[in-house]
Amino acid sequence: MSSLSGPPEPALDVPAFRAALLAWFDAHARPLPWRAGSEGRRDPYRVWVSEILLQQTQVARGLTYYDRFLTAFPTVQALAAAPEAAVLKAWEGCGYYARARNLHRAAKLVAAQGFPDSYAGWLALPGVGPYTAAAISSLTRNEARAVNDGNVRRVLARVHAETTPTDRWVQARADDLLDPARPGAWNEAVMDLGATVCTPRRPDCARCPVSAHCCAFRQGDPTRYPAPKVRAAVREIHAVALLIGDAHAAVLERRDGTLLGGLMGLPMEELAPGETPAAALARLGARLNAVPGAELGVVTHGMTHRRLHVHVHTGTADLPRTPVSSAALSRLDAKAVALYAERQTSLFPPA
Repeated sequence: MSSLSGPPEPALDVPAFRAALLAWFDAHARPLPWRAGSEGRRDPYRVWVSEILLQQTQVARGLTYYDRFLTAFPTVQALAAAPEAAVLKAWEGCGYYARARNLHRAAKLVAAQGFPDSYAGWLALPGVGPYTAAAISSLTRNEARAVNDGNVRRVLARVHAETTPTDRWVQARADDLLDPARPGAWNEAVMDLGATVCTPRRPDCARCPVSAHCCAFRQGDPTRYPAPKVRAAVREIHAVALLIGDAHAAVLERRDGTLLGGLMGLPMEELAPGETPAAALARLGARLNAVPGAELGVVTHGMTHRRLHVHVHTGTADLPRTPVSSAALSRLDAKAVALYAERQTSLFPPA
């Protein structure tokens, strides 16, 4: 962990930094739906859903998913009482479906026992980690817990001109800066600053309320901080799938695994090392007692550290079909099903 070479920076004026950022936030806070209610006393269910949903989803996209999910399950009791398939269907498109399954499990506990009233209580629920527990407890109970996410990391790394901030370093700096009188507003302010002003590639320093306190700004190139993280290599995965039916009703199977577990999808087989798509297709056909047909196309879909390339074929088999519109499909399978509609349009263009 180190800063780029240069003269020593002056010590951060914490009271002035807090005052400047909170004054900016009071005037420019994003009007997000889960922020309804008084400061530090937000609706715990709405805040909880938003925090889980936005873990891997940008706010602009997340707003649509949030509205859809709250329409389907307006209360924690409604969520707890819903079947898992309905929860996954409402989560469709958000990705990382383990979040939805954990949220559903936790909702059953909350419906029976009541909402947690502390950081520790939230942390004990399935799918709630330190960041989420800190966010919810500060926003709904005004508990003095500092959040630590990507926006916070970037803001604090630039304020201190720190090239390689560790999680421990970020948490310590966040704890030092947290305003004990307004912890919920403070957490929202730092996250809003990172999301709208102190952005990764084009920070708008002219609009930044705390640029006078920022070491990276004084050095003239804030984008040097923090240094890019070393990303894990992406694993390329090749598979084959059968679309038995059409874009409206098809043979679907329930997926296993942490990322897509519980979702429905086209029957699929991953290629073994050295195996050809034709051999994998024959293996899939034998498993289903199905006859593979023409290839509709190849779907490519990125997931965490993985990129899937799926050869989608038509097929025939005497198997029950499920209405596609009512099934909880991953985006991967939605793309695969869409190939059929695209093929039909190309073969039979509208008059």
